[in-house]
Amino acid sequence: MADTSVNYKCPSCSAPLAYTPGSGSKIKCEYCEAEFTVEELEKLYAEQEAAAAQANKVKDAKIEKKQFEMEAAGGAWDAEEIAILKAMTCSSCGAEIVCDNNTMATECVYCGNPTMVPGRYEQQLRPDMVIPFQKNKQDAKLAFAEYHRGKWLLPSNFASKARVEAIQGMYVPYWLFNESVEAEAEYSATKTRCYTDGDYDVTETDYYKVHRAGTMNFYNVPVDGSVKMDDTWMESIEPFDYSQLVPFNTSYMAGFLADKYDVDAEAALPNAEVRIKESADGVLRYTVDGYDSCTTEHLSVFRTDGKEQYAMAPVWILTTKYEDKPYTFVMNGQTGKLVGELPVDENKAKMYWGVASLITLPITYFICKWIVLILMEAMAD
Repeated sequence: MADTSVNYKCPSCSAPLAYTPGSGSKIKCEYCEAEFTVEELEKLYAEQEAAAAQANKVKDAKIEKKQFEMEAAGGAWDAEEIAILKAMTCSSCGAEIVCDNNTMATECVYCGNPTMVPGRYEQQLRPDMVIPFQKNKQDAKLAFAEYHRGKWLLPSNFASKARVEAIQGMYVPYWLFNESVEAEAEYSATKTRCYTDGDYDVTETDYYKVHRAGTMNFYNVPVDGSVKMDDTWMESIEPFDYSQLVPFNTSYMAGFLADKYDVDAEAALPNAEVRIKESADGVLRYTVDGYDSCTTEHLSVFRTDGKEQYAMAPVWILTTKYEDKPYTFVMNGQTGKLVGELPVDENKAKMYWGVASLITLPITYFICKWIVLILMEAMAD
């Protein structure tokens, strides 16, 4: 007696399928009446088994997939470079920044504390690459002025009272990941057709399973290496133009600060792989066209090769105060893109929502009245 059995489900409605004797090579679903050949079902389930095997492969790949060459990122400082560097530590928040002997840091760029204690530079990895500053301090001031110009909910006296109290250029540590991956995905897609059949409005929806797979290469996927720098802000001022990366040299640090990384490459890798997986899904989904909807059912991304490098990216940090509350702004030192938080005038905000309500309420009233009239006419008929 056979000790195994095969159970198929209908690809259209997921109901159980059974072969009807005498029906030749066709199998018909008793629920949705869809018909399939034996060859079609065998091929479909072979693909699903392959996808499941790939998913297990990815799960096991946490150990087996090729590891990054972590030891290849960064290098050792030489004695001359160490001699011209010093470390500054904030006694308030504990932030550590690095600068050359000619750079004066009188206040912490993170918390605004005016006391920075100089100390001996404790060696970390030497950066591989750096993106030099393209925007200067004046560019940062102009970007700040443009950023708050024309904001309706801003306090009226903000422009006259707000002054950039501190502005400092700083190199922020980044890990840049390169990955080669094999990606495979299965999507649920639909095509919908609407038509009139006598007295009925009919909506007919066809369901499809779409399979996509391919190999992809990702270069310079960035992950911020500093806990103190807000990841949301750093992602908001992206992208940097990585074609302008140059080999690191301490001369680029003259007059600037540099944050010491406190997130190493191994800790940063999962964030990079989240980005890579989302991008791979986007690339595969882009090829699924001709459908009215598309939903990801399964996605596996297997790393076949990987390498990272340690780089420094230029950022201007501006701080200002309004009514004794500090506000911080961050600007991409290469492109000039600036982000930050602005104060809100509560009275203006209330007025704004009041005006919005005055505009929308009459519109809502007339729409409801129109609907009621239509219903009354329909009932009268």
